Amino acid sequence: MVAGGDTGAAVYGAALKRRQEMMGASGPMALVKNFKVFRIALFACIGGILYGYNQGMFSGVLAMPAFQSHMGEYDPFDDSADQTKKGWLTAILELGAWVGTLLSGFIAESISRKYGVLVAVTVFVVGVVIQATAQSGGHEVILGGRFVTGIGVGSLATIVPIFNSEVAPPEVRGALVALQQLAITFGILISFWIDYGTNYIGGTTLGAQKDAAWLVPICLQLFPAVVLFVGMIFMPFSPRWLVHHDREGEARKVLANLRGLSVDHELVELEFLEIKAQSQFEKRTVAEHFPNLSEQTAWNTFKLQFVAIMSLFQTKAMLRRVMVACVTMFFQQWTGINAVLYYAPSIFKQLGMSDNTTSLLATGVVGIVMFVFTVPAVLYIDRIGRKPILTVGAIGMATCHIIIAVIVAKNSNQWSTQPAAGWAAVVMVWLFVIHFGYSWGPCSWIIVAEIWPLSSRAYGTSLGASSNWMNNFIVGQVTPIMLNQIGYGTYVLFGLLTFMGAAFIWFFVPETKRLSLEEMDVIFGSEGTAQADFERMEEINREIGLTSMLEGLGVGSGSPDVFEAKEKKMAEEGSKEL
Repeated sequence: MVAGGDTGAAVYGAALKRRQEMMGASGPMALVKNFKVFRIALFACIGGILYGYNQGMFSGVLAMPAFQSHMGEYDPFDDSADQTKKGWLTAILELGAWVGTLLSGFIAESISRKYGVLVAVTVFVVGVVIQATAQSGGHEVILGGRFVTGIGVGSLATIVPIFNSEVAPPEVRGALVALQQLAITFGILISFWIDYGTNYIGGTTLGAQKDAAWLVPICLQLFPAVVLFVGMIFMPFSPRWLVHHDREGEARKVLANLRGLSVDHELVELEFLEIKAQSQFEKRTVAEHFPNLSEQTAWNTFKLQFVAIMSLFQTKAMLRRVMVACVTMFFQQWTGINAVLYYAPSIFKQLGMSDNTTSLLATGVVGIVMFVFTVPAVLYIDRIGRKPILTVGAIGMATCHIIIAVIVAKNSNQWSTQPAAGWAAVVMVWLFVIHFGYSWGPCSWIIVAEIWPLSSRAYGTSLGASSNWMNNFIVGQVTPIMLNQIGYGTYVLFGLLTFMGAAFIWFFVPETKRLSLEEMDVIFGSEGTAQADFERMEEINREIGLTSMLEGLGVGSGSPDVFEAKEKKMAEEGSKEL
């Protein structure tokens, strides 16, 4: 390996070391140290809760007789009726989210992350208000409203994490990722239990139940959305976006204010130079690969995301990364997790929980176990590795599906006389959700984000997210049809696909735990990509003064810690060659 990559890595290792010396505690403890940072963390939670709540809320609404009475053939009372249109009620949100994801990069870069969130929340609120008029508008209003809401959800799910990661100091970004994941599962959790509670408004049977039973869960989405909108007005612009749009003076002031330090403080200067280096790197990469799009106009920004994604399909090495990202997200959705989240009450009814209240109660437990078992992944993912967790999780989920299929096949016509069999199947659904919570929920997103070189990361991650939403849409659309037409075969299909997902991860996806970008290049067969990125970054570091600043502080690439790290890496490479 050439020295350029080592030096580039050394500069960032030295910068991190110096920043930690000045900041003190990292991770969750740093959230308490600075109220402004803590406020940002809470803000991240609001966005995550809103996203999770919207994902989980509609499953309970679909099971409410008062809602069904307004939907006609789109949500028929007769479970043996054609379920195709019922699928559209759920899946159209994911179709809208897919559109929102495609637009979010352009919006966030053109008008800023801050205004992008405001636009996305506005779209989301308009969609919710449209849905709230479904008493008179029926299924057409729900379809239109959920599509519009989906555009807002997809945009928020992309822009809010970007904003939080760029405003927060590097010391708490990991904690923010963990909080975001927990917030999403917490949103799903509270949505299930709100559905369970509002189901009692007026009564639980057709004619007795009031429309408020389903209108309240839908309209409650407005509360966190309004909080997010109002809070965003008082939030600063992203320092990275300001630097990227040549507003460096403003970026310094924002950084200083966020950190509670003076503009000329060493920590502010260090972080500012790191942001500037990354911005310059992105601009030069675009100028080299797409020279006709290097001018920062709105139209060029819009075209760039599609042109850049298309370029990922042009070499064998990058195509392999595309396959890993897109196929991983394919298998994540075809584990059947969103079939459970979207149709849990219907599934539990099919498993013998004939009472709507009991099925909603069982659905509430799904939310609890998913929330609780997301925590281990946050704690152990970097110790155990991605492949073992994903493989074990997939085998566990697939086994649960097969067991459920056997139980349903043997008892589908005798649930009333075999209640224990029904509860056994319900427990298997809960166990399935547990396996998903610690494995494919968070880990698949980690793999999709970390397999790309710096110059392609934003576009590669966007492609993976697009695959996730599109497969999410397909699963939401076909699940009620499969449950209606093939019964236990639905679980057989999900089980077989999940076993295939385990095999794909084990045999085709490399372990990415603690790999450097250069090592990732070697694994994917694109040696030199990360090296070229590092050399470009090293040149920028020298130009803007980051390298000289660190050397002046005695923590540059020649510092003892970095020198020892280089020696260790060279020794490891030597032993590999032997």
